[in-house]
Amino acid sequence: MINIDKNLIQQLNDRIQAGQDKELRAWASDLHATDIAEILDQMRLESASYLYRLLDTEVKADVLIELDEDQRADLLSGMTAEEIAGGVMGQLDSDDATDVLSELPPNKAEEVIGHLENDERASDIRDLLNYEEGTAGAMMAKELVKVQAEWTVTRAIREIRRQAEELHQVYTVYVVDTEDRLTGRLSMKHLLLGAESTRSKIAELQKEEGIVTILAQEPSEKATMLMERYDLVALPVVDSEQKLVGRITIDDAVDSIIEDAERDYQLASGISEDVESSDSVITLTRARLPWLLIGLIGGIGGAYVIGWFDIKENAEMALFIPLIAAMGGNVGVQSAAIVVQGLASSHINTNNLLRRLSKELGVGILNGLICGLIILGVTLLLNFGTSLSITVSLALLCVIIFAALFGTFVPLMLHRYKIDPALATGPFITTVNDIIGLMIYFAVGSLISGLILG
Repeated sequence: MINIDKNLIQQLNDRIQAGQDKELRAWASDLHATDIAEILDQMRLESASYLYRLLDTEVKADVLIELDEDQRADLLSGMTAEEIAGGVMGQLDSDDATDVLSELPPNKAEEVIGHLENDERASDIRDLLNYEEGTAGAMMAKELVKVQAEWTVTRAIREIRRQAEELHQVYTVYVVDTEDRLTGRLSMKHLLLGAESTRSKIAELQKEEGIVTILAQEPSEKATMLMERYDLVALPVVDSEQKLVGRITIDDAVDSIIEDAERDYQLASGISEDVESSDSVITLTRARLPWLLIGLIGGIGGAYVIGWFDIKENAEMALFIPLIAAMGGNVGVQSAAIVVQGLASSHINTNNLLRRLSKELGVGILNGLICGLIILGVTLLLNFGTSLSITVSLALLCVIIFAALFGTFVPLMLHRYKIDPALATGPFITTVNDIIGLMIYFAVGSLISGLILG
């Protein structure tokens, strides 16, 4: 693994200034595409473009996919449509080529497609561009190996050799009928070792049961869920007539899972846009400010709740306001996080809402009793008085139960109405629990400690 630091970037800039193209090519030839992409991400656009043009065509394609989106867009903006078509598109799988073209202005993307020499490839890319973002069709690649059921083993092997030239790796051989409908699958091992003779029909060898497929229009999240559930390295994609239209491979599934996890983490942290540390101050502020304002409003609401009650006669109650607010927020986020994780893996669905709430009620009661008894013992030990100790412990029990139920209910409802449930694990849960937790605290205080409404 290469150590990428300021010294390395400066050395490369010095070589570029000196015109040492031969040395730069030799140096880059020993590096992995991911390392080259990271280096280019840290260089100024002019230097990055210069170094990128020195790379071999195949390496260029691999590096382009690994680049940060902004850097990739900048590099492509300085290349002509003919350069992109001839120098990059021919080396990329159809799904990666589609991802790159989708980032270009529509006119330039169409111009790039027009410069592609392979008409079939151009047609495949146009087809993929028509699928809506976030669907299995937009995630799939057109390159795959398929044979027809009535072919002999000899013909199948000949066709597999021809089709495999476009693939980096053959995961599965798919079996289709004359209408291109998926009828089965076949492993290379079974094809080579399971046939009685080279004249055997593929229909005799194919495996028909247990084939997992996904419709092109279905969500990409379902594709990753299926691949995880059934331990698939490739998932065939079909249309409404069960015709084989593409495949989703494990590397694309992993990329999708990482992207979803990053997006959910940002939402849970109160960041409303997909941003990175390299983005501008304005972009970062725009992404973070909305939830900060919501938190600000929540803080004002909490102050207003405190203002409802006159705590001068029980000033010691103010000491436990941070405890009540923090515990409510923590429990709510814990419950929401478990539900969001379950929804993402399809272990939880909105059809078992009551069962989920009843289970969380049990967890909330148990955790509340334990924490309530601990705080009761501590406050009595510290001589806060029996009345205040009972108030704090009972209020904490009620707050934990409410927060657990609320943290479970909200993401389930968001999911039912097609809203990303990750929103529920962020400032929203914390803010609401702060306000309602304080209301519960002071309500219990008014009953037990005789706190007077202001």
